[in-house]
Amino acid sequence: MISILDSTLREGEQTPGVYFDTHIKLAIADLLSQIGVDIIEAGHPAVTEQIRDAVTQLAHRGLRPRIGAHARSLEADVELALDCGVSFLGVFYCVSEQRLEGNNVTLQDAVQRISAAIRYARTRRPDLMIRYTPEDAVRSPFSNVVYAAAEATRAGADIISIADTTGFLIPGSSRNMCDYVHNLRDELARQNLHPRIAVHCHNDRGLALANALDAYRAGASIIDASVLGLGERAGIVDLGTLMAVLRHDFGEGEQWNLTLLPQLYELVSRFAAVPIPANLPVMGGNAFTHCAGIHTQAAARNPLHYQSLPPEFVGRRSQIALDHMSGLSSIRACLNEIGETADESIHRALLRKVKMIGQTGRTVDLRELALLLNSLRQLPGVERDVATVRDPPRTLEPVP
Repeated sequence: MISILDSTLREGEQTPGVYFDTHIKLAIADLLSQIGVDIIEAGHPAVTEQIRDAVTQLAHRGLRPRIGAHARSLEADVELALDCGVSFLGVFYCVSEQRLEGNNVTLQDAVQRISAAIRYARTRRPDLMIRYTPEDAVRSPFSNVVYAAAEATRAGADIISIADTTGFLIPGSSRNMCDYVHNLRDELARQNLHPRIAVHCHNDRGLALANALDAYRAGASIIDASVLGLGERAGIVDLGTLMAVLRHDFGEGEQWNLTLLPQLYELVSRFAAVPIPANLPVMGGNAFTHCAGIHTQAAARNPLHYQSLPPEFVGRRSQIALDHMSGLSSIRACLNEIGETADESIHRALLRKVKMIGQTGRTVDLRELALLLNSLRQLPGVERDVATVRDPPRTLEPVP
């Protein structure tokens, strides 16, 4: 069974210009809990007093998911996080040769620091879930990662997270997440160590979701994600897309309530001041919108002709966009949606008007369609006939 860690409140706030006031964080966390995520990474308490206060409030809110805090491998950071009352702690330390040399630290010193922070946390809170992340793991020497992960596990870490910090991995290539997860699990198992494996995939090459699914296929049991894929640079895995695919295509998450995703995305988008991209899979405005005439005609008969996901299970519905690509089937379907009927001449006149408006670069919504219909009905019959004397140009289906 897969677990979902949402990092909107931690990684998401590393998006330039994004900050959520505490009351907004509480509202986001409430929705994440209702949707069914397993861990909410609430922030890094050492960064600001406001973040520390928000983490504390979330930790005492009584939500179903574990509330987690981020910490460097320092006793002071760990203590601040534990004082917030969290039930999940993520500590990190990079073991790449370049970072170690840049910090003037040996690998042995780094591992001692990691282990000491984890042991301190485990001593203070025996029931705590602890994750160790070798930051930029996939570009670090594999032997360094195995050594650090093994010692972190011995010190008390429950989870080792594979961080593709720069979106470096490419499915199907020699550097892929599936092999990495298998290899790390095997190396740790040889030492009789069996921590859970998590993955944190960045989207620099647009492959975060593909890499996360590669990890899932290899047996990773925790995947990090965020609403809108918010995070450093190009962000991380988009939460809605990940959960929709895992639920629909892999049978995970029977307990998830994905119909609340639109409400969550509207909330995060508004207070992050980051628009939901129209072409975002699953949650974008165009994700279940049909445009071309032949597309809408086929979709009206059976939506699965041009949809591979049912919109209802993520709280969405199919829509038709009216613009220069529309056909008569689009006009009829939209008139039916607003409860209107009209004769064929009205249909054709409406289509001509819609195509003219569409050529200006905008679409006609249902409200405007009703206004167009009303205006045409008020025209004398002869003028309406003149308006529709030529059939509108046939709309061809674009090349897929």
